[in-house]
Amino acid sequence: MSRAEWIGVVCLPAALLLSFVDVRLSFIPLGLFLISCAVLPFFPRSSFFLPVISRGSSGKRAVSLTFDDGPDPLSTPELLALLSAHGVKATFFVTGQRALAHPELMREILSQGHTLGNHTYSHDCLFALRSTKRMLQEIESTQNILRGLGIRTLVFRPPVGIASPRLRRIMRQMDAMVIGFSCRAFDRGNRCVGGLAKKILGRVRPDDIILLHDTRSKDHVPGSLWIEEIESLLSGLKTKEFEVLPLSELIGRPVMVMDQGSGQGAVSSEQ
Repeated sequence: MSRAEWIGVVCLPAALLLSFVDVRLSFIPLGLFLISCAVLPFFPRSSFFLPVISRGSSGKRAVSLTFDDGPDPLSTPELLALLSAHGVKATFFVTGQRALAHPELMREILSQGHTLGNHTYSHDCLFALRSTKRMLQEIESTQNILRGLGIRTLVFRPPVGIASPRLRRIMRQMDAMVIGFSCRAFDRGNRCVGGLAKKILGRVRPDDIILLHDTRSKDHVPGSLWIEEIESLLSGLKTKEFEVLPLSELIGRPVMVMDQGSGQGAVSSEQ
């Protein structure tokens, strides 16, 4: 049972029992339940409606880097070069629209040994409020695009990190898991990159899944500033003696597999 179901099992009978004392008292557990349903989904680590993996389980002084919303031809190539220079493997949660528009970048991400996650097709910020049918379309469209690259991703991250209860059945149907995060700089999609490294280094803990973005901001934030912050982050993690592990190693579960039905063979089976 999810935490939402457990809270419901407690609150609803409590409301019924309290109604025999004073009907007004029954609104207390009902109100708490409704507030929980409205607020806790905004905190991915709560795993309120369904299981969400927001931290690793390696037991090591290690973290994983995840990049959302790409790929972006203005920033992803620079990022890939930087990660390669540091010998770091990351997971890119891509949108279907961008993956379809930039297949060469997708192939480059894979060829360098990184893994891919599903971040919906259009990055609808109201995704959590959409119907099950619409959610499934968004997720399956991206899965089909990734399948064309010869892989099947086993991880999904919803836009803005809010997990809807409708995702539970979809994830089960896809044999996939929702990945959250436990450390971020509140960069607002790279609109606020100043001090990004300092913010993360000041709060990072072992087994953190770090949320970053690899898209160029439309607010005229210099791309050089962003890449300098990522460089400072990687150097800072090394100084603090944090190992940067692939996401699969941090959580102890595969995040991407070869798709045997695609006829593609360009992806390393190690993922």
